[in-house]
Amino acid sequence: MAIGVFDSGVGGLSIHRTLSESLPAADMVYLADQKYAPYGERDGEEIVSLTRRGCEILFEAGASLVVLACNTASAVALRRLQATWLAEFRRTYQRPVNVLGIIVPTIEAATGLPWTHEPEKGDGSRIANLDVVGIFCTPATARSRVYEIEIDKRRQDIAVFSEPCAGLAGMIEYGADEYIIRERIIGHVEALKSRIGRYPDRAILGCTHYEIVGDLFREALPKGTPLIHQPSSVTEALVSYLAAHPEYDIGHSGLRRFLTTGLNVQPSGLAEKFYGRPIGFEAV
Repeated sequence: MAIGVFDSGVGGLSIHRTLSESLPAADMVYLADQKYAPYGERDGEEIVSLTRRGCEILFEAGASLVVLACNTASAVALRRLQATWLAEFRRTYQRPVNVLGIIVPTIEAATGLPWTHEPEKGDGSRIANLDVVGIFCTPATARSRVYEIEIDKRRQDIAVFSEPCAGLAGMIEYGADEYIIRERIIGHVEALKSRIGRYPDRAILGCTHYEIVGDLFREALPKGTPLIHQPSSVTEALVSYLAAHPEYDIGHSGLRRFLTTGLNVQPSGLAEKFYGRPIGFEAV
């Protein structure tokens, strides 16, 4: 048995790397759905279908838990899969399996509140000092408004502005020139500033691909702007979840497998540089 980590491409390596550091003995299987990457430009039904198939591949490869290391899949597909598909799959496999997302722990980190916290009921009064959080994300995640809705339920003193970064995940996935990526990121940071009227107080890289070029976002934002680190938030949440749910067997041999649906089984140099070592993908 193992932990499965799923993404449309190499972005989920940002989550995988941090999980591997915190759970070195766990067996882990990573799947990049590079045949259809990136997901952020696709419609909702297609994202649900592709995510379901990715989870099936990982369960068939021995995963007991699948982490959707993709904000788009987590925002668009997770609830549907949990509500309509997962129970039937458990009956088929006759063993504990589950699918977890990465948005809940990110919102917990942004608000400083547990997901189970009772949503606030505002009194309609004006809040003088709003904490402005910028979300850099794919168009599909922006359309879902998941960050705006869920953060506003919990903290009405936080204002959330999403900046859809069309095409950026694909540029990172396929190893575009760093200068071109830098200019695109600067453009999105300035576009968000224009909409807000100032730079955000904090930011979330709401696409795991963006973590690979996190330094470029830090350069584009004012010096010292805090970035809510999604990989560490997700890892802390998963470690706590596993402690509370010993029924999920995650192995203990430290196995690391990397699978891809793409024809080109070698990740870009940008991804390998970020990950810190060569990665050998197996085609599935």
